[in-house]
Amino acid sequence: MTKAQELAKIFLEFAYWHEMNGVAFKPRAYEISSESMAGLGDEVEAAWRKGGVKALKELPGLGQSTAEKVDEFLRTGHIKEYEQMKKRFPVDIWGLSRIEGLGPKHIKELYQHLKVKNLSDLKRALQSGKIKNLPRWGEKSQDKLERQLKLMEASAGRQLLGYILPAADQIVKALSKVPGVMHCAYAGSIRRRQETIGDIDLLATSKNPERVMDVFVHLPQVETIHEKGKTRSSVRLKIGIDADLRVVPDKVYGATLQYFTGDKKHNVMLREYALSKGFTLNEYGLFTLVRKKGKHEGGRLIVCKTEEEIYKKLKMDTPPPELRVGGDEIEAAQKHKLPNLIPYGSVKGDLQVQTTWSDGVLNIKEMAEEAKKRGLTYMAVTDHTKSLAFINGLNEKRLAQQGKEIDKLNKTLKSFTILKGTECDIHKDGSLDLSDKALAKLDWVGISIHSQFKLSRAEQTKRLVKAMSNPYVDCVFHPTCRLIGKREPIDLDMDEVLAAAKRYNVALEINSFPERSDLRDVHVRMAIKAGVKIVINSDAHAPEHFDYLPLGEAIARRGWATKSDVLNTKSFKELMARRTKKR
Repeated sequence: MTKAQELAKIFLEFAYWHEMNGVAFKPRAYEISSESMAGLGDEVEAAWRKGGVKALKELPGLGQSTAEKVDEFLRTGHIKEYEQMKKRFPVDIWGLSRIEGLGPKHIKELYQHLKVKNLSDLKRALQSGKIKNLPRWGEKSQDKLERQLKLMEASAGRQLLGYILPAADQIVKALSKVPGVMHCAYAGSIRRRQETIGDIDLLATSKNPERVMDVFVHLPQVETIHEKGKTRSSVRLKIGIDADLRVVPDKVYGATLQYFTGDKKHNVMLREYALSKGFTLNEYGLFTLVRKKGKHEGGRLIVCKTEEEIYKKLKMDTPPPELRVGGDEIEAAQKHKLPNLIPYGSVKGDLQVQTTWSDGVLNIKEMAEEAKKRGLTYMAVTDHTKSLAFINGLNEKRLAQQGKEIDKLNKTLKSFTILKGTECDIHKDGSLDLSDKALAKLDWVGISIHSQFKLSRAEQTKRLVKAMSNPYVDCVFHPTCRLIGKREPIDLDMDEVLAAAKRYNVALEINSFPERSDLRDVHVRMAIKAGVKIVINSDAHAPEHFDYLPLGEAIARRGWATKSDVLNTKSFKELMARRTKKR
């Protein structure tokens, strides 16, 4: 764990501790600080070294008290108040909190009644059947807890792309600077931009591989060295994931990169196609196929320096890594019918942004400034609505007040526009949490489900379709409501949802937040085939969350989306023209 990750863990445990004890305001403040530490990463220590507590207070999500705790931790390696809390309540709050639905009060009750301190204790309690006998728990609560624990364990060993990609980029950057290195890249699932990553596969070319290996195993990100060889090494990183590096001659870089990018099914299909054309393909290149003693073997080397050369020799287009899943991308490449995928950096505006009006960490002006810094030209303020009172959701009166503030800000901003929007909650019956009169005054209406996740497919689909039928709705946010490793997606008839989205001219969101990654790529492709438009949003609650937008673009690419399929690749004027036409 990095220092920022440790601080994120500590602050979340503080938040749970104060919630357990009924302390007002502090739980949410510590939650915000925890999210900020997780998002800022190395920036936390850099700010501290530059200006101590004063500089820390300028970071989003930190106040005087939390900045002082960060300072104490970075100076001494511990926080006295945290250690005192752990003595009074010796529970792995962080580990237990990873289970969706297991909140502070539940954790407190499990410890008080059954002495559950960690996940192992929880498993034993579930196996004994004692949890169902606790006051206000029952058999349904125990069954739900068992399901959520299994869901979490199913994702164990893999980490979310959004939290691993920055570390992988840093390593590639560091290795690329080693004298003599000609190429360096990551391969495997991270290059294909899969939503979860098992490990980081790295590839480099150099005439002096031993020098590259020395640098690799001594990188500051490395926690443990598993293996160090002349051309291959394996390490454990501090972020809790393994990284493997291979150094190969530059002349076979393309073939090796293609091979280790995968996936396995794509490679098998490609090798079979190569055989049908009289070639054999492996990690060292494309070879002519010759028959020796009744067996087919590789003969003369044809190409191997670049991936493009290999595919071109097979008279195919080169499938982008995101499409290499062993599906119909091989046939599309053969027929030269691969889509012109949306380029990274195409999103011009973020249409789901939360501020301090509900559960964000910065005010509207500050979030707009942060969005503009990242090259965006507009954003929609979409704070939550009144049904979510526990995070200060807005009613019609507060929404109108917020609109006036946005109007004032738009008069002062240059080359940037703030849209008046909402993330309007969908009730169980499909009605919306705000009146039509209030929705009609907004520039962008997003709707989302935050409760009643276990309705039947028919009920859930009917609920969402009814909500989409409202004439003021522009987009459905995180349509399947999943949280990877924490909450299963709601049960929807996606064909019926897409038909309704097309009928009512409602876009579906790709939520770029790593835990959500919702829509999934398979649904994106279904949407495109159905003629339904997509929107890529960050779901930003803090400024660093804007940096997740490329993750959403990766999902769009995996779903075969082009730039024209995504609404917020358009300018503000073009977006508003479409909205006006709909209404």
